[in-house]
Amino acid sequence: MTITIYVEGGGDSKELHSRCREGFRKLIEKCGFQGSMPKIIACGGRSQTFEMFQIANSNQNGDAILLVDSEEPVSGDDFTPNSSIGWDHLGNTDHWSRPANARNNQAQIMTTCMESWIMADHQAIRNFYGSCVHETSLFPVQNLETRLRHDVQSQLVHATANCGVNRGYKKGEHSFKLLSSLNPDTLSNHLKNFHRFRQTLGEVLTD
Repeated sequence: MTITIYVEGGGDSKELHSRCREGFRKLIEKCGFQGSMPKIIACGGRSQTFEMFQIANSNQNGDAILLVDSEEPVSGDDFTPNSSIGWDHLGNTDHWSRPANARNNQAQIMTTCMESWIMADHQAIRNFYGSCVHETSLFPVQNLETRLRHDVQSQLVHATANCGVNRGYKKGEHSFKLLSSLNPDTLSNHLKNFHRFRQTLGEVLTD
């Protein structure tokens, strides 16, 4: 069975779609799935990602996983792969109806956005940008998933503002390169929803 992840990201640019796929591919490989990698489709916008997931899920040609930003902090305390926390959140915030045949673990969320994954790995940020990073501007990793997405994104820009023209953080241009450099163990330790995503991949990719 082919596992396909439909991920939010890349906008309308084919180049950014390619970078998005590559960033997620490298991160998932580092999770330990080199020999059983899923197919990754960068879908662009949020609504388009859900639409593409719905089509794939209804066709039942493989096993589809939806991966989108939560956009808002997530309520709940069950972060196991088979909990309904993903669908519950997307139903409350986006009013998306869960497909009738979709399993709990097919809804995965980046809380509150992909930049939260980046912010969780201070070492990767230092390695990428070097000494120009204003480290005290980086949010602490504790309770990072409670931070609003706009705050996380703007704080990354602020922390790298002294890195020179066109070298500071830019969504799209730098985000996917940074994504590929992250340490999944670090993310699992600090982000409950990333840990759930990783556990889910462990279940569906090794069946």
